[in-house]
Amino acid sequence: MKQVYLDNAATTQLRPEVVNRMAEVMSDNYGNPSSTHSYGRSAKSLVETARKNIAKQLNVSAAEIIFTSGGTEADNLAIHSCVRDLDVKRIITTGIEHHAVVYIVDYCKEKYGVHVDHVQLQECGTPDYLHLEKLLTESDQKTLVSLMHINNEIGNRLDIDRVGALCKKHDALFHSDCVQSVGHYEMDLGAIPVDFTAVSAHKFHGPKGVGFAFIRKGTGLKPLILGGSQERGIRAGTESVHNIVGMDVAMQMAYEHLEKDRAYIKELKEYFKSELKAKIDGIKFNGKCGDSDNSTYTLLNVCLPCPADKAAMLLFTMDLKGIACSKGSACQSGSQKGSHVLTQVLSDEDMDKPSLRFSFSIYNTKEELDYVVGVLKDYLDGIKN
Repeated sequence: MKQVYLDNAATTQLRPEVVNRMAEVMSDNYGNPSSTHSYGRSAKSLVETARKNIAKQLNVSAAEIIFTSGGTEADNLAIHSCVRDLDVKRIITTGIEHHAVVYIVDYCKEKYGVHVDHVQLQECGTPDYLHLEKLLTESDQKTLVSLMHINNEIGNRLDIDRVGALCKKHDALFHSDCVQSVGHYEMDLGAIPVDFTAVSAHKFHGPKGVGFAFIRKGTGLKPLILGGSQERGIRAGTESVHNIVGMDVAMQMAYEHLEKDRAYIKELKEYFKSELKAKIDGIKFNGKCGDSDNSTYTLLNVCLPCPADKAAMLLFTMDLKGIACSKGSACQSGSQKGSHVLTQVLSDEDMDKPSLRFSFSIYNTKEELDYVVGVLKDYLDGIKN
């Protein structure tokens, strides 16, 4: 059976160079980075070299990179500590953030009584920047703005520079989940006035279980996990040396090949989009994912012309045909609820139709996309008969 993996927004295939380097580290550099003997010093050197490389790529200081288990922990660390330790009384966010943000914001509201405001969304799901500025001027309470850079379901791109400038102007802290952007876009965090970001290695062909938080110097963030003094006292626990090195290799390769890889994936997305429009009447592209200038080049979220009573078997059929895609974020796969993102941007009529997210990588081909379009067309033609 043909196998086609189009769920790269959920996780990516490791680059062979990453696998090989991680295997070397696991075999040869197994010391604890906190130990003072030669084995520990060797491991510590690898961790700090990775930290410096990542910091250099993002134009920040190495002290501002704190290694975590991934994006979810980094999001939780920033938002929870802002409320618990930095006297934040108000959070401004949207209804289409990743659940790693949605749930910790809800928790802070319930536990600490923090006030939560939601930025209005335009019809396509883009935040209304004028409404954001209005919200920022309405209160003198210490405020945290949390808006993701690229939406993981519909691919909308935030004007992160504009939001950062607004937050700086109104003396608000700014947190942005950058899980879908780092490794796919140039990011100069030294120039963007953002205080906290979250990054996950497995979104750019690195290993799962590792990521980092960018924490701007002087913010005073306190640890979420207590224990040892690792990661400058911000994140306790023995560092996962092989994962950190794997993330470093993946990130350096992502940016070394960025121009070529981005052009290739952009071409795949545009080809897929044109083939879907040509072969399937009534197909729609959710959010701004069909707009190449205002969405990420890495994904396409499509609403298919299919009645609700015929939609249940679609994802199952795709899987039977060897096609891996998603009906929303992979983080929601254990939930029977529909996408909280699509609920915000689709009409009731379109919410009754199936929507699928296809996300691309350098390992995909046009031949694979032709196969997927054919499977979709056959399914939709079949339910008409």
